[in-house]
Amino acid sequence: MAPGNFVRLDDRGILAVAGPDRRSFLQGLVSNDVAKVAADRALYAALLTAQGRYLHDFIMIENDDAIWLDVERARLTDLRRRLSIYRLRAKVELDERADLAVAAVFGGGALTALDLPAARGAARGLAGGALLVDPRLTELGARAILPRDELAATLSAAGLAEAEFAAYDRHRLALGVPDGSRDLVPEKSLLLESGFDELHGVDWQKGCYIGQELTARTKYRGLIKRRLFPVRIEGTAPPAGTMVMVDGKDAGELRSSCDGLGLALLRLDTLAEDVGFSAAAATLTPLPPDWLQTQ
Repeated sequence: MAPGNFVRLDDRGILAVAGPDRRSFLQGLVSNDVAKVAADRALYAALLTAQGRYLHDFIMIENDDAIWLDVERARLTDLRRRLSIYRLRAKVELDERADLAVAAVFGGGALTALDLPAARGAARGLAGGALLVDPRLTELGARAILPRDELAATLSAAGLAEAEFAAYDRHRLALGVPDGSRDLVPEKSLLLESGFDELHGVDWQKGCYIGQELTARTKYRGLIKRRLFPVRIEGTAPPAGTMVMVDGKDAGELRSSCDGLGLALLRLDTLAEDVGFSAAAATLTPLPPDWLQTQ
């Protein structure tokens, strides 16, 4: 039996930020402390609007003379354009690494198979790429960023079995972790209602970055009224964006789903009582994970 599985994440791409100013350039833009990114340490972060609303999220890892951003492939060009706006005189280059592919690796023996410790963000280089423990939750498993033509062979040689994307999607949903713009609405979602604090995507001690003021105010004034929750879906799952109702009133919105599991943005005040949630003809039951803080 294979110690774990890997899934090609064809919806992910790599944007390389190179040049002598790459670290200081990103430090003034993103929500986490880029000074802590290294070849042996990955971080999770986001780029926000000036009003503190979500634009992009990504995993960062250093490789040779560049910081790689593991991003949504369909939105990579938009991220590159937005970063270019702030480049000004900074000595940085922004290039898509189409030669690289991303895989999620999960299962009981996945980290051991990749010779990685069970520590968030721990990383090592391999075959012109990188292996890293997911910096959000160790329970998610690992990421492999490897040359596209070698990814499957390299991971299979480690004893891992290739699986369908749905297997990883169920794993992610059960843990309640959002998947980019499938679960977060660009220019609308707030980081703290989307779990970024508990998922280690914000550094509260670093210097200024775009959107920091609203993000900090939201945390310290306790302004969060809604949170993303994993939910069990009984019945046919409606499409993302379907309104969630409780006692005939708006209680939130369904986001991504797969095989009876999903994520829903729910009003916290609707969770205080034992009430039924519905989305179209489906019944939803919130399943708060251990890591989620709602107080």
